[in-house]
Amino acid sequence: MELRKRRIFDKEFKQRTVELIKQGDKKVKEVALDLDIEPGDIYRWIREFNRDPEDSFPGKGKLKPEDEKIRQLTRQLADVTEERDI
Repeated sequence: MELRKRRIFDKEFKQRTVELIKQGDKKVKEVALDLDIEPGDIYRWIREFNRDPEDSFPGKGKLKPEDEKIRQLTRQLADVTEERDI
């Protein structure tokens, strides 16, 4: 059995793939075969895109704006709590 190297797809590629499926010209399995991608990956991309079209596929290590705000507020709360305890 041959191990495949993990491929990384950028945001634009994922969005174009999802849009291709949404146009209805081809089915997921056909697109997956053409692009040499697992159909499960494309289905996951479609679900993520449908949940939040504007902020879908933020990239590795990047957070969506609302998640980043929560992270900042949590950090700020921890700092203030530490200062208060001192």
